[in-house]
Amino acid sequence: MPSPSPEHPGLFIRDPFRFSDAMLIIPPVLTPCLRHFDGAHTDLDLRADLVRLTGDLNVSQIQEHLVQTLSSAGFLEDATFAEMQRARLTEFAGQPVREPAHAGSAYPATTPELQQTMQRYMGAGNGAAPATDGLFALAAPHVSPEGGWESYQSAYRLLGPQHRDRTFVILATSHYGEPETFGLTRKRFRTPLGEATTDTVLVDWLAGHGGDAIRMEDYCHCFEHTVELQLIFLQHQLGPGVRIVPILCGPFARGLLSGQRPERDTAVARFFDALNELREREAQRLFWLLGVDMAHMGVRYQDDFPAYAGKGIMDEVQARDRKRIESINAGDAAAFWDQVCENRDDLKWCGSSPFYTFLKAVPNARGQLLHYQQWNIDEKSVVSFAGMAFSR
Repeated sequence: MPSPSPEHPGLFIRDPFRFSDAMLIIPPVLTPCLRHFDGAHTDLDLRADLVRLTGDLNVSQIQEHLVQTLSSAGFLEDATFAEMQRARLTEFAGQPVREPAHAGSAYPATTPELQQTMQRYMGAGNGAAPATDGLFALAAPHVSPEGGWESYQSAYRLLGPQHRDRTFVILATSHYGEPETFGLTRKRFRTPLGEATTDTVLVDWLAGHGGDAIRMEDYCHCFEHTVELQLIFLQHQLGPGVRIVPILCGPFARGLLSGQRPERDTAVARFFDALNELREREAQRLFWLLGVDMAHMGVRYQDDFPAYAGKGIMDEVQARDRKRIESINAGDAAAFWDQVCENRDDLKWCGSSPFYTFLKAVPNARGQLLHYQQWNIDEKSVVSFAGMAFSR
């Protein structure tokens, strides 16, 4: 992305998978050289470009420094990167607990500060909670709680002591996972509010029945925020020791590109069947949570226009969002997916996979929109999201 520092212009590079912790800024004069690191160009091609860009024939030192800097940071596909990747995968696989990855950034890192913040988010109610007879599922955002607390609140305020003994199946967006896959883990999840227990019996059952679409001990759990942000609200409402089944839902890319239903992929269909069977088998023991955002519009998301919450094109986006929400609330998976496939999802809903997975696993769900919201994540980009409740 462009450097966020006016004093240091250029291209800012980091690794979202966190195999590398390095962050680099490549100066503007050198950014055209990055195209040579594609496995097809040679050192001579890079050298020729450096000569052209600098006007100096003696570029050996610059060339060596650029290559070594990228390599040592783990940003080249070489032995250094392979070792970083191997070490991080091995480290995560051996950990019994998934440590909080976003404490101190998305929310406070200390227990007293987080408790105070959660009381601020959840304490100011918007009137009486709606009737929730038969409530067995909620959808809430995974956007920054500071930007979306009203939608989080609208959903999580419906949880009470009667739900404390449930196992919470969390269907959350996997921003970095492989398409048409579902990431499972047996690890316990820790936040500043305490430690949540993963129901390993149910995870193992899914691993044994869910087929080839499953990625067991999916490394994406290590850094993905979509489950973690549900947990702090869940723990605030019900206490730290809640029991969960965390599932990261990768994008249904093939279905989106072809316009066909995701279950046309036999591996995806098998996982849907397994999740449906688990729902039938466990019945009242389960409570479903969806960690989902909706539209992503504006410059940050590669649109050629700025976006402003509640203005201009975002009025049209709201109408289209609400149409999809109506299909979800009606339990109409087919209509919802047809709407997602329009213009190959130009709304860029990152929550479409968890929503569709839920509709296929729990076909008798009927929803209620609690709160719809748009938020400027930066000056020229908007994310939309909502709080929703589901009953049978």
